[in-house]
Amino acid sequence: MTVRNSELTDVPKIFELYRIATQYMKSKNQVYWPEFPKELILNEIEEHRQWKLLINEQIACIWATTLNDELIWGNENNEPSLYIHRIATNPSFRGQNLVKKLIDWANEFGKNKSLKFIRMDTVGLNKGLISHYEKLGFKFLGTKEIENTDGLPDHYKEGEVCYFQKKII
Repeated sequence: MTVRNSELTDVPKIFELYRIATQYMKSKNQVYWPEFPKELILNEIEEHRQWKLLINEQIACIWATTLNDELIWGNENNEPSLYIHRIATNPSFRGQNLVKKLIDWANEFGKNKSLKFIRMDTVGLNKGLISHYEKLGFKFLGTKEIENTDGLPDHYKEGEVCYFQKKII
């Protein structure tokens, strides 16, 4: 298992995994991701904020990170943190605890950057996902409707946002 920054050559696979994840969300009647603008992904790759977990040189999981997430978390939550977004797993690798591996990586990444927390969010009250994240050591901080969704992907207009936080150790 290796974690690396995504590259421009990964863009088709990234969008394929987003489409698969979106179809899965739809099948579970959950708030689902819109088609993300290609510029968003290209910008994240250029800024080294789009990641991939490789198993046998195949992309098993992707996600994006940022060190500032004021649009979603507000400016009152300004402790140094790693924010993780849009985790999508390759169906060929499901059942291998990839999110745990991702969180282990995030913990090391955060320690190396002297960060205090790993933070995530999801739109809609997905009790299964809440439970899953809690089992990974995250504290469910509750939900909140984002008043101003300008600059955010469209799914943030579809419901309350669930907030999760895990202390970096």
